Amino acid sequence: MDVAVRAWLLAQLGPTTDTSDLDARYARLASARAVANEVLAERRAKLLTDPLRMTVDGVVTIDQSNNLAGLERQITALMDLVAPDELAEGEENTDLVTAPLLRARRCR
Repeated sequence: MDVAVRAWLLAQLGPTTDTSDLDARYARLASARAVANEVLAERRAKLLTDPLRMTVDGVVTIDQSNNLAGLERQITALMDLVAPDELAEGEENTDLVTAPLLRARRCR
């Protein structure tokens, strides 16, 4: 995984995301978008395993439904983004070829 892909993943998933985990997932999935989708799907599944709302009368109320909605919006918005390891729509895959420039004649 190159620096641009890692930076894009950290921008999508948050700066505290474990980069070694991202590296392992990228090696397995070979796509930044697939890595981001997998991490977000795991976060969503974790939220769904716990109760979304819990209330202790007069003491505390915990509501995770907004977090779940935010994750679902982020998963949906990820479909519209172009990852750095993908081609933009209408962009062709081109190979860059370099050649050294040589003088036609020797200078005196």
